[in-house]
Amino acid sequence: MESTPSPNDPDHRFVQLEEKILFQQRALEELNEVVLTQQTELDSLRGEVKSLRAMIKQLMEDGTGEDLPHEKPPHY
Repeated sequence: MESTPSPNDPDHRFVQLEEKILFQQRALEELNEVVLTQQTELDSLRGEVKSLRAMIKQLMEDGTGEDLPHEKPPHY
């Protein structure tokens, strides 16, 4: 008949520490994946913003859009 390990038993404490370390390693790996995904998305969004800024700058330099009539869209 096996007895329940005592919380003060060194082997039991060692197993608990191993379990905690394993849990933390898994959590760290998951968080790292999230950070990498977010960094990729951030880089993409920065590129889009840069492109949009360039387009706006070009439109402003060309004067395009200044003489557009202020009419209501057809759905009104």
